[in-house]
Amino acid sequence: MSRSHLWQFHPLPEALSPEKKEQGDPPSPTKTILDEWPTAYCRLVSAAGTDTIKMIDPSKKHLREPAADNVSPPGKPKLVLVVSVIALAVLIVSCVGWLGVRATMVKAELEGASQLLPKLKDQLLKDDTAAAAGTVSELRTHTTSARDMTREPLWTLAAALPGLGQNFHAAQEVATSADDVIRLAAGPLVEVFSSVDWKSLAPRNSGIDLDPLKRAEPKISSAAHAIRQSSDRLNGIDTENLLPQVSAPLVSAREQLAELRTGLDTAASAASIVPELMGADDERRYLLLIQNNAEVRSTGGIPGALAVLHVDSGKLRLESQTSATALGPFDPIIEVDPDQELIYTRRLGKFMQDANLTPDFPTAATTAKAMWAVRTGTNLDGVVSIDPVALSYILDATGPVQLKDPQVLELARNILPTKLTGDNVVRTLLSDVYSKISDPPLQDAYFAGVAHEIFGALSSGKTDAKGLLDGLRQAADERRVLVWSAHPSEQAVIAKYVLGGAISGESVNPAQFGVYFNDGTGAKMDYYVRRTVQLVSACSANGYSEIKVRVTSTNTAPTDAATSLPEYVTGGGAFGVPAGSVQTNITAYGPVQSNVETAVVDGKKTPFGSQRQSGRPVGVLTTRLAPGQTSTIEFTFGKIVQHTAPQLAVTPTVQALKDVILKAQADACVPAA
Repeated sequence: MSRSHLWQFHPLPEALSPEKKEQGDPPSPTKTILDEWPTAYCRLVSAAGTDTIKMIDPSKKHLREPAADNVSPPGKPKLVLVVSVIALAVLIVSCVGWLGVRATMVKAELEGASQLLPKLKDQLLKDDTAAAAGTVSELRTHTTSARDMTREPLWTLAAALPGLGQNFHAAQEVATSADDVIRLAAGPLVEVFSSVDWKSLAPRNSGIDLDPLKRAEPKISSAAHAIRQSSDRLNGIDTENLLPQVSAPLVSAREQLAELRTGLDTAASAASIVPELMGADDERRYLLLIQNNAEVRSTGGIPGALAVLHVDSGKLRLESQTSATALGPFDPIIEVDPDQELIYTRRLGKFMQDANLTPDFPTAATTAKAMWAVRTGTNLDGVVSIDPVALSYILDATGPVQLKDPQVLELARNILPTKLTGDNVVRTLLSDVYSKISDPPLQDAYFAGVAHEIFGALSSGKTDAKGLLDGLRQAADERRVLVWSAHPSEQAVIAKYVLGGAISGESVNPAQFGVYFNDGTGAKMDYYVRRTVQLVSACSANGYSEIKVRVTSTNTAPTDAATSLPEYVTGGGAFGVPAGSVQTNITAYGPVQSNVETAVVDGKKTPFGSQRQSGRPVGVLTTRLAPGQTSTIEFTFGKIVQHTAPQLAVTPTVQALKDVILKAQADACVPAA
């Protein structure tokens, strides 16, 4: 036998049968995952040995005992051991080096994909779907390569190691999620984008072609599901002990997926119910509440103008226009939730004007629908609410609307605009109409005429579809457009979103606070009130968080408002409030399980009303402001058990939402000694 032989690491031998072992057959090397890794085959050549060193599982007896006549010389085992250790060290170093190279390559592939995303977004915004499809193909090349590299056997083994292995596992999950997002979400969505003519989704005289949206729904839902799975996968990784180079991009990927998840879930929900809501299969009729923010209510404003919105295959038409005043009081009243009656009185079910004293739109909507049924005998399919600020967003998309109705033109002649735009509609409807037209029925007629013209323009087919969708989305985010469906399956979807206007349930953040306003003047003075709302984190007490809800209100009406403004605007003192002053009932809601503990008005502690609605604490105070006067109230909420960042919902007013909700701040706290 030659004295020069190869010492070599072999993979584990596969399933040697007991029979072969008994017969003394030597184990033969078998091809395993190591055959795919050249760097893992570390060969050492020596002239002093004839044995082959094999990597084996020490817990199993793969090899038979050496025969007595084949015993190595006395010094040879030491040499074998030394060479084995050296070989093992070389193998480990080689594997580590291989993993380092692979990690660099994975990073490069994911960065390459990331750099293509702005390009894809720009192509979609430009409606260049052919180029977008090409970019998605490039993205898949990068993400598939990254995924394949992190699924190779050596990487998988490294991910299973204690300690540093969790970093390889995290990188593996990021690569997998990135590939799933591109392969299962981006690709199908680009196909949807290219197959749907978005301009056709804008209302027109002939209606809306809803079939493309119905056909797109399965792909949108599938993409949303893929994003949810990827998001859940990354959210399940513990980042506490990860290296910064791994944890930072992981956290970034989580945030991006969370944002994408929210958007796609919304799109999937919309695609599933919008065709039915728009009368794709059967015509629908909804009660339309046009809220007037000049006389504030919790959901926006008094629902003074009413109409039935008829929808058939996407075609919109207003019917049965009237006013809340014309419906009169209800006796017997419409029954509502007893907890809400305690806060807002039985006026909730007695007057259409007060159905939305509660901030819970499902309650207001079901009450309004019941009132309409009592007065007209008509059972409607749901309720839609909108305010003049939302109408301004619609006019930004439709362009100016020219009033055509002879009666409306006569009312407007020389005193009010006959062409309404996104810039003048709010002032016209919430202020000028009251200062220029003194007769309330004629004011209602002007409101009805304007609404008719705007919805007519909306159905003209000349609307900028993207601008309209953007405007409606902004209005929904600001709670200026609210929807409730009488069809349970549709309402179950709507209830997941702010569009549903609920104060409890799936759409409400566990740490949400709410501040809502109701006019107590009986007039239209809220057009002159400017408000800010701010959350202030107070010092913790007894292990619980405390948060102050600070509300500052200013009456900007002229000092001579009592005489310079029409009596219909000031109220003329009819309800005990001096003309020119503004009285407001302010309700503040805290998170479930917390308590509203104190109330302060302009620095002085004051008594307040305390109730609960849907498990949430409610504090109630009334303020009265003379022209030019400012007042600040603070409700302190304690025993807060939620640990997520607090959020804030407020009544939509004539102001831009960004001017109402101020950035949260924290009180300076002195640590306990």
